[in-house]
Amino acid sequence: MTTQPMTSSRPYLIRALYEWISENDLTPYVLVDAQAPSTVVPKDYVENGKIVLNIGGSSVQGLTLGNDVVEFSARFSGQSMQINVPVSAILAIYARENGQGMVFNEEGDTAPPTSPTSPPASGKPHLKLVT
Repeated sequence: MTTQPMTSSRPYLIRALYEWISENDLTPYVLVDAQAPSTVVPKDYVENGKIVLNIGGSSVQGLTLGNDVVEFSARFSGQSMQINVPVSAILAIYARENGQGMVFNEEGDTAPPTSPTSPPASGKPHLKLVT
């Protein structure tokens, strides 16, 4: 059986976490690699090659969480700016208020091996009840 490589899970996880954070009345922030190719962010706010952006509904206009790019318009020092961030440049998405969210691997998504390297010891799952 041949399997095709799967697309990146990152855009799906970003959308799911954005919805989860927003539905809990918290503020979604993203940590972005500002030096990644095709990234358009306000350079004045970049520190150590990274920038944190508030993508909450009240802070941005026209938010699109696409499979390849996250784009929106936001104001920085009173000036409106169009932001374009490749999904691969998003390093984390989290709630500002409590830090809950997810950090992504900087090297990109990694796929598990297509077949196990060693067979399982037995056919039964090993679950443990934690109380």
